[in-house]
Amino acid sequence: MNAVRKKRLFIVLAIIAGVAIAVALALSALQQNINLFYTPTQIAKGEAPVDTRIRAGGLVEKGSVKRSSDSLQTDFVVTDGVARVTIRYHGILPDLFREGQGIVAMGTVDDGGLLLADEVLAKHDENYMPPEVKQALEQSGMNRHYEKAGEAAQ
Repeated sequence: MNAVRKKRLFIVLAIIAGVAIAVALALSALQQNINLFYTPTQIAKGEAPVDTRIRAGGLVEKGSVKRSSDSLQTDFVVTDGVARVTIRYHGILPDLFREGQGIVAMGTVDDGGLLLADEVLAKHDENYMPPEVKQALEQSGMNRHYEKAGEAAQ
């Protein structure tokens, strides 16, 4: 093989190696930043990965919100009508956060099944519910209860 062909082969192999490294790094970054949605039922069954950032959502159970008197820590229970999950959040909750409303919390599940949230999102008007929460409530049959409660409030 002459010198020109060796040089071309080396360049092509270097380009292929560079592209492979770039693709591997991109896939690794995407895998670390993905936040899968889990319902309270899936979390209670242990399907949600421990110590991995996830999204969880459902309706805030009435009478479950407990605020700390000396810090910004709030514990509350989210349900999909089948199972319940306790969420602990340290920070200022959204203005629209209240009992009986749909929320999505992002955080990690600990070994005891407690979701340690670092972000809580509340729905922004009376007609909107996060798609994942709506689907989970429809599957559990709790959506009918939610719609009736919304009609009674109007």
